[in-house]
Parts: sequence; structure tokens; C-alpha cells
Amino acid sequence: MRSLKFRTLAGVLGCLSLAPTAALAANDGGGADLGKAVEATIPPLMKANDIPGMAVAVLANGEARYFNYGVASRESGQAVTQDTLFELGSISKTFTGILGAYALAQGKLSLGDKASRYQPELKGSAFDRISLLQLATYSAGGLPLQFPDAVVDPSSMLAYYRGWKPDYAPGARRLYSNPSIGLFGHLAARSLGQPFDEAMEKGLLPKLGLSHTFIHVPAAEQSRYAWGYSKAGKPVRVGPGALDAEAYGIKSSAADMLKYLAINMSGQTEPALRRAMDASHAAYYRVGDLHQGLGWEGYRYPLSLERLLAGNSNEIAFQPQQVAWLNPPRPAGADVLLNKTGSTNGFGGYVLFVPSRKIGIVMLANRNYPNAERVRAAYRILSALDPSLAHAGRP
Repeated sequence: MRSLKFRTLAGVLGCLSLAPTAALAANDGGGADLGKAVEATIPPLMKANDIPGMAVAVLANGEARYFNYGVASRESGQAVTQDTLFELGSISKTFTGILGAYALAQGKLSLGDKASRYQPELKGSAFDRISLLQLATYSAGGLPLQFPDAVVDPSSMLAYYRGWKPDYAPGARRLYSNPSIGLFGHLAARSLGQPFDEAMEKGLLPKLGLSHTFIHVPAAEQSRYAWGYSKAGKPVRVGPGALDAEAYGIKSSAADMLKYLAINMSGQTEPALRRAMDASHAAYYRVGDLHQGLGWEGYRYPLSLERLLAGNSNEIAFQPQQVAWLNPPRPAGADVLLNKTGSTNGFGGYVLFVPSRKIGIVMLANRNYPNAERVRAAYRILSALDPSLAHAGRP
């Protein structure tokens, strides 16, 4: 059922300086403890949630390890590999955050600008008072999780935005929302003078060195594209929707996503992109222990499993939360855990990285299963790499 690959990061992720920390050296994070933790965690998780296939990738001690389980398609029996393409769902929002911050780094926009400045059709609407930062951080005033069913094309989308009335004062509450960060991505691309898909696929993704990450999977890569499986067990893939690329539309592999986490930690890239990644990691406000970035969500590290679960809970995802703004925004620093979940109807993913421990974890599955199960599984793997988590229950 499982295949495992082990690879040094020289060449592939050579931009990342990965001297082992004392905590990692104690457990040899690239060795047997990691393998045992993954093997004890992933097969039971798959069985309990009827997951056909999973690709798990772990970065520690300067090494990338890949653990591949099950099938990319139940119909064909094709095995999962580290190069299998999975739908990332809302993990895509971290790319959107970096793209917007890249426009910021080039002086194309300011996060304090009002949204209508970049979309003339929105002038005279609520978006005269809502900033790009509020859109990027789900604090525009109560934009919903999804667009209404009546939004089917650009004209109906603009009509929806023009007629939308906030439930809360802009900046007062967080309500997780695809139309919110989706509009941020759309307007950021407009500030760059490009459609979003082009700005991402021809601009940002190549700059990040990601050659197997796409919005639109090309014909030559279709054989790598897994099928997702619905609650009824039917093969599915994500369909088109308003601002889908901006909010949940990226497809990628475990190998490419581990590169992505590595460059987020190392920052060894052009200065504007480095500043963009730093801006996406920064904390703009707090909701409990969760520090909201641009797409990324952060926590002070080390932290307990209970606190990480609380930040990824349904309450945080689906209920409005009062926010405490940080002025100025707080740089992430090294002692932070940054993470993001993502789902489509047929896929479920989770990624996290810890700069101070130089650890990254990618978990991609071709079934949508509960976020809490993803967090528990990743935390168990992380604990095998960092013994300090055994003492993380302190306030």
C-alpha cells in the first residue's frame, strides 16, 4: 500500500540552510522515529476516513522524505507518488496572499487602499470603505464563506458585490470567506496589470520554482492528476466557480509543496518576493491564539495540540470572531508555526512549517476529511521530530 522515498535537499532545496537544531538531533528527525510516526499515523487515518490515497512529505534535518500511500484513482489503480497532483483547496489562499504581497513589495498597491480603487465598478458601494487588508484577512464586515448560487459569471459577481451590505463594521470581526480573499487576489492581479491566472501561472509559480503546480492542469500533466472522492465515494474534481483560482483553485504535488514550504522558510529568492513572503507570514490581528496572516495562519511555537486544534476548529472557520489588531503588524519571526488547511469536495490537505526547527510537513489526500483529524495526524508527526512539544501545554 505504501511507498517511501528519501532524498537530500541539495539541488532541489539547496537554497535552505538546514543545520540541525539540538532538538532534532536528539531524535534524528530524518530517521527511524519519523518513519515509525508516519506509519503509525497515516494508514489508520486513511482507514478511519475511507481515504483512497495520501502523499505525505516531511522536511527535517536537511532531508526531504516522502511517504506515499494508496491510489490516485480507485478506477485505474494508479499509485500515489510524491509527484501526484492533488487539489489544494484553501491552501491556495497562501499563494494568493503572497501574490498580493508581491504587488505590495513592487509598489503596485497598499494594503490600506480601499478596494474600489482597483475596480471602478465597485465605486459607490460598501467597498469604498473596505481595505485590501480587510479583504485579505476576512474582516471586510461579514462576507460569507461562499458566493450565493446566483453568482455564475463576472457580471453577476460584480452585481453581488455592489449590492452587498456589511453586517459588521469593516475590520471588527473575522469571518472566513472565499469571496473576501478571492476579491483581494483579483484586485491584486489587476494592480499588476494581469489576469489572476496569468499572474500566478506565468509569474509567481515560476519565481517560486514550482514546475508541477497549476491552476489549469495542462494536458501533459493530466496523467498525474488524482481523482478526488465525494462523500458518496464518487470520483470528482473541482469545477469552475466565481474567483475559484484565487480562493481554492491550485493543484500541486507533495514534492512541489515541500519546495514551497522550504522557500517560505529560507527566503532565498529575489528581494521583492522575499519581502512578499515575509508580509504573508506577518500577524495582522489575533483571534485567540491564531495570528492571521495573508493566507497563512500562525501560532507562537511551541504550542499544544489543543491550541492548534482550537485555531483550526469549525468555530473559527464558520462563526464570526472579534479580532484584536496588531499595529504595526508583527513579523512572524522564527518561533512560530504557520499552517493552512484546504479542501474541495473530493480532496483534503494540510501544510505546516516551523522556521525555528526547519521542519515542514505536507499531507495531501484525495478525500475531504475533518480538519481536526489532519491536525492531530500532523502534530503526531511533528512531535516525533521535536521533543520540545512534550512540554508545550504551558500557557
